Amino acid sequence: MVTLDVMPRHQYVPVLLGSSTPLAFGGRPWFIGRMANVDRTIRIHRRTPESAAMVANVRRAMRLTAMLNRLTYDDADQVRALFSDLVGKKVDDTFSLIPPFYTTGGTDITVGRNVFVNQNCTFYDLGGIDIADDVMIGPNVSLITSSHPLSPAERRDGTIAKPITIERNVWIAAGAIVIGGVTIGENSVVAAGSVVTKSVPPNTLVGGNPARVIRSIAD
Repeated sequence: MVTLDVMPRHQYVPVLLGSSTPLAFGGRPWFIGRMANVDRTIRIHRRTPESAAMVANVRRAMRLTAMLNRLTYDDADQVRALFSDLVGKKVDDTFSLIPPFYTTGGTDITVGRNVFVNQNCTFYDLGGIDIADDVMIGPNVSLITSSHPLSPAERRDGTIAKPITIERNVWIAAGAIVIGGVTIGENSVVAAGSVVTKSVPPNTLVGGNPARVIRSIAD
């Protein structure tokens, strides 16, 4: 069973390490448009047709990323072609990614124009990852939309996820982690090694664990 709930924040707390359950369900059927600043949670329960579809999509993503990760920096056209297959739509010719790259599904990732993704990034995209134009993502960045309930009694019941939105001209520096339900506002910068648990206003530098506003970077 798949449910889409508007849930109190105290009921479900994202687990920063991600999920032990395969996490992917293609096509983003639960969202219409962008979900920035809306606390909406997907829940997929174990031993359901939707859970089986997640597993199938994970297998597909693993096969495609294994092919992608055999490519080099000089294979930019092939990288774009395989990434387009992975996300289910053609990416712009200005999109650039340096392998290796890891994801649990791919079909819930949307990228704009002139986006750069550095090596060894991980996108858990069950909740939807929306990356706008001119975004730079540093090496070893993790965008983790999916999690489990914090309650021990409910933790193995299935998977939960919330969307991540990265707005135009954002820079996410090396080793940062962004969790589900977060929007990074236009022109903002996430400092290296940060863990972003709350949405970031536009034109802002944030850093730390958890990430906090350091200063405005508005021109």
